[in-house]
Amino acid sequence: MSKLAPPRPRPVSVERGFTLVASQFNARYVQGLVNHCSNELRILAPTANVTLYSVPGAFEIPIVVREVALMETADAIIALGVILEGETAHARHLGEVVTNALQHLALEHGVPVIHAVLSLQNEEQARARCLEDEINRGTEAARAAFAITNLVAELRK
Repeated sequence: MSKLAPPRPRPVSVERGFTLVASQFNARYVQGLVNHCSNELRILAPTANVTLYSVPGAFEIPIVVREVALMETADAIIALGVILEGETAHARHLGEVVTNALQHLALEHGVPVIHAVLSLQNEEQARARCLEDEINRGTEAARAAFAITNLVAELRK
C-alpha cells in the first residue's frame, strides 16, 4: 500500500464543477471518502460547485456517471465506493466490471472520471483508506480530479 499521497496542488479560484457518485453500500467507509473528498475540493477550489449523487451499490455507479456525463455539467466525476472481499469471487468480478465501465465512460464522453471505488480485503484496510487522514483515498481522489480538470482545461484552450 502506498502511503505517499500526491501533494496538494495550489488552490485556484476558477469555476469548476465536480460531481461525486457514491455507493450507499458499506456506508460508513464511503461516507468517509465523501467527507474527505468534499473537504479537499473546497480547499482546492473554494468556488467549485460540488454535487453528490448516492446510488445503492458499486454496480450502480457507472449508470449515474453516464447520466452525469451526458448532462455536461461536471468538469470531473468522482466515483466513490468500497467493495469488501467476501468468501466468493463476487467482489473481484464487481471491481473489474466497475473499473472497466468507468474507464469506458471517461473515454466515450471525454470527461475525467476519477476511480475511487476501492476493492479491499477487510475492514482494517477500509478504515485506513476511508476514515483516517494519512492515506485517505477520498482526499487523493479530490486532488486527482482537481489536477486533471486543470490539465484538460489547458489542453482544450
